[in-house]
Amino acid sequence: MKMSLDISLYPLSQDYLPAIDEFIERIQQHPDVAVTRGDLSTQVFGDYDQVMDFLKQEIKVSWEKYGKGVFVIKFLLDDLRGLAGD
Repeated sequence: MKMSLDISLYPLSQDYLPAIDEFIERIQQHPDVAVTRGDLSTQVFGDYDQVMDFLKQEIKVSWEKYGKGVFVIKFLLDDLRGLAGD
């Protein structure tokens, strides 16, 4: 099953950019997903099981390395790339 998600990270520290940049760089390393980086959020497209597995792992890594942070995630069924405005 294909899915799309929109994710934003809000680290609860003054030096927040390294945590955001590193999180996005790590998720871009997963070969079976497509990642589109935006100004306010990042979109991820791929197989449901693969996305959920690496998301669980990468959120944990982020919290362990950078401490508290809020993740806001929207999950959508299907690969919705290019369907905005349709």
